Amino acid sequence: MTAMSQTQQAQAKFFGAYEHSLDVKGRLTLPAKFRSYLGEKCFVTRSQYEDPCLAVWTQEDFYAYANSYQSQDLSDPSLRLNMRLWASEAFDIDIDKAGRLALPQPLRTFADLSKEVLVHGALGIIELWSPDTWRSAQARVRA
Repeated sequence: MTAMSQTQQAQAKFFGAYEHSLDVKGRLTLPAKFRSYLGEKCFVTRSQYEDPCLAVWTQEDFYAYANSYQSQDLSDPSLRLNMRLWASEAFDIDIDKAGRLALPQPLRTFADLSKEVLVHGALGIIELWSPDTWRSAQARVRA
């Protein structure tokens, strides 16, 4: 087994699964070990893989992913549409002193987040899942 480069270590930073609740204002408290990588701001988007969940990005990783579209052939209508959909629903979010981020209503509706939220580390991003949706996704994979 070879040692990972610093770049690989920086990219793979979010591990583990946690259960948290949204408060009445739609705010979610992230695990402290996740917040240490995010700082005071993050981006929240629909999943870049079209999964029915949300993705929480560090600013650096969000911009790197967004900029990767610029190096692709944007004359492809499908690629342009995917880029537009993903970018139009990306939100720059402040993380308050209590470690909470306010999830915009359109994103909460998309991911069916109403009270309980599963907060999953997914290596380079954090995923936010509805418990019911996550159980369905697990069942499909394990079938």
